[in-house]
Amino acid sequence: MIDPPPGRDPTAEPSAVALGPEGSGWMRLKTLVLLRWLAVAGQTIAILVAHQSYGIALDLTACLLTVGAAVAVNLALVFAMPETRRLTETEALLTLLLDTVQLGFLLYLTGGLNNPFAFLIVAPVTIAGAALRARATVVMGIVTIAIVTLVDTYHLPLVRRDGTMIEVPRLFEFGFWLAIVIGVVFLGLYTRRVASEFRTMGNALLATQMALAREQKLTDLGGVVAAAAHELGTPLATIKLVSTEMIDDLAEAGEACREIRADAELIRQEADRCRTILHSMGRTGRDDLHLRRLPLSALIRDAAEPHLERGKHLVFALGDVPGSPSRQPMVRRQPELLHGLRNLIQNGVDFARSTVWVDAEWDQTSIRLRVADDGPGYPPHLLGRIGDPFFQPRRDESGPSRGREGLGLGLFIARTLLERTGARLNFSNGADPFLAEEERPERCGAIAEVRWPRAAIETVERSEGATNPLNL
Repeated sequence: MIDPPPGRDPTAEPSAVALGPEGSGWMRLKTLVLLRWLAVAGQTIAILVAHQSYGIALDLTACLLTVGAAVAVNLALVFAMPETRRLTETEALLTLLLDTVQLGFLLYLTGGLNNPFAFLIVAPVTIAGAALRARATVVMGIVTIAIVTLVDTYHLPLVRRDGTMIEVPRLFEFGFWLAIVIGVVFLGLYTRRVASEFRTMGNALLATQMALAREQKLTDLGGVVAAAAHELGTPLATIKLVSTEMIDDLAEAGEACREIRADAELIRQEADRCRTILHSMGRTGRDDLHLRRLPLSALIRDAAEPHLERGKHLVFALGDVPGSPSRQPMVRRQPELLHGLRNLIQNGVDFARSTVWVDAEWDQTSIRLRVADDGPGYPPHLLGRIGDPFFQPRRDESGPSRGREGLGLGLFIARTLLERTGARLNFSNGADPFLAEEERPERCGAIAEVRWPRAAIETVERSEGATNPLNL
């Protein structure tokens, strides 16, 4: 049971799609230029040391020209483009392909896979896996494997100045080729997977921050309304007083000032109307400020209020555990707490067949809240991943949510926000999915349980609370 896509109602979580396509404009030109300078320095040192210190008869001119080509490309990029330029995916792919071809030709000149530095050819693939889309990474992998295969077959031999041939046994050379191919595939997939999870988590966390910011703005708005109502009360009282005096004066003037008196009475009526409106708004704003500290039942009602009229029956039960204090906890009205609970209740309402149960209880040390429904429940194979964003979607084929797919973002937001308040969450199903319909219990769907230490969300003072089920 995964939450449906965002955008259905004002309480739904924000979408992370607006963050931009994956791999688009992420890589800076300065980064690739710097990496190429490091590669140029390493290649130059390796060529000179092999030629001078180990007496290997390299085609020094061809090798240095190959390295010089990379230098020329770097200089052209530095002078033609600003360092802050962010490359498109195509530009980044072409740049990495150029590095791979340059390194492949250098290996051709320096013994092919007999060169112990041949494994460095996997570096561009690793960068592509971390920064580019899957299609670009696959292209990089195919080109790299093709170049390694060609270099293994066609290359200039490594020969010392005394004519001694330097080569590894053919079996070792094949093993080296196979290791590079496996390295290209493994490192490409590994870095791709890790980078994708980082991007996914970043998008989900941004969506969480957006949801929290929205909740905080709604909370702050109550204070603004209360302040406005307070400040406007005095001018309206003055208007009413002056208009009343004008009516009294005009009443003595007789019929000649009847129209002016009617206008003065209208002004007084509108002033009374404005005072009534501001009084209502001010009370709402003050109540919102007071709800920074509120009973647990009021917090649950606030969280559930947007979903009370969505065609599902919500059953609330509130009570203390036997042997614990019967007084209802007074909790802080934190935006994280309210929005997290709202997402859990929304998830239950979205996938319930008819009923959602919201139970709360407490004892000396903890406060527990449980949201259960009579829907199909969480897919058993995804229970371990509940709370991760954008995992494999699941389609619900029953009830009013039929045909909708979820991304897991709502539960991720709920989990992230509630854990920030000190909560621990547990997700489970109320029944075995293989039971027959008549064997399934009433609360057969998904169950989300939240547990807090009392000190994490409770304020110092407490108020008496009912222990009977709430009737909302």
